[in-house]
Amino acid sequence: MHISELRSPFVATLSTVTTLRYLMTNRPVNHFEKYHAHVYFDSNSVDFATSLCLEARELFKVNMGRVHKKRIGPHPCWSCQLTFDCQQFDSLIPWLDSKREELTVFVHPLTGDDLEDHTTYAAWLGEEVMLNLRGLGVGGIIR
Repeated sequence: MHISELRSPFVATLSTVTTLRYLMTNRPVNHFEKYHAHVYFDSNSVDFATSLCLEARELFKVNMGRVHKKRIGPHPCWSCQLTFDCQQFDSLIPWLDSKREELTVFVHPLTGDDLEDHTTYAAWLGEEVMLNLRGLGVGGIIR
């Protein structure tokens, strides 16, 4: 018997699994004063990511960092950092989510505790990825 022939309620389709994963992902919530959004990209999406970040800077007056074509800090992908505050959050985050296409955006507050910001308070637009937290005082890679 092939798995597609099973009719059990315990067999989930790929779309169901994808939907559940999306619902279980920590989504950004505006509970803090200041934030970073790290737009992740690769060599195939660098131009799109750059234009997305430039547009965010123009539309929302957020600070845009360098477009890093290498891994920086705990970030496992090339990235560009956007810095913004709680006043910009409610318009920027939905806009980023609607415009990012297949890009992942890692969002975290700036509380002064880098480890907590990158773990407990971590939120995602798109697919969660593993962060390398060794530089933040953790002995390994976690997500």
